[in-house]
Amino acid sequence: MNKLQIRKASKEDIESIARIYVDGWKTTYHGLVPDNYLEKLTYEEAERKWLQFLNSENAPFIYIAVNDQGKIIGFAAGQHMDNDKFTGELYALYLFPECRGLGTGRQLVSAAAKHFKENSIDSMLVWVMEQNNSGLGFYERLGGKEYLRRKSEFGGRVVEDVAYGWENISVLCMEV
Repeated sequence: MNKLQIRKASKEDIESIARIYVDGWKTTYHGLVPDNYLEKLTYEEAERKWLQFLNSENAPFIYIAVNDQGKIIGFAAGQHMDNDKFTGELYALYLFPECRGLGTGRQLVSAAAKHFKENSIDSMLVWVMEQNNSGLGFYERLGGKEYLRRKSEFGGRVVEDVAYGWENISVLCMEV
């Protein structure tokens, strides 16, 4: 595996984050949400979304994975949340498709967990579309336990989401 740098994102990284987000949606959710919903996703809209996220009031953060050529290949976003059981939310985890299965996602989740712990947040949850089998498997392999379900709607199609939680995120913190 090539050497990766995991670092906190800055506003200068938003353009790359937006590309990974849009491309990730178009590959991961193809067939799970309507094509017309995916076709309407734009890099410009995603840039606005992630800038707005970073400026929200829930102590947001984004970590990025940078490969040995200096290209951003993935990101994890998190924020504080008010929940009876979990106080941190892994809001998003996206990688370029060719970078999946190489340990990058695991390293990004670890960076998010460490960030939470440094900010006195010891628990975390993440929402995953139930039909996203690779996402479900990934979080199950990391020890996430099913906690809650909800319905979401994308382009007129209602989907089931599953929340996976970790009551003690220390298990996610790995040394690099």
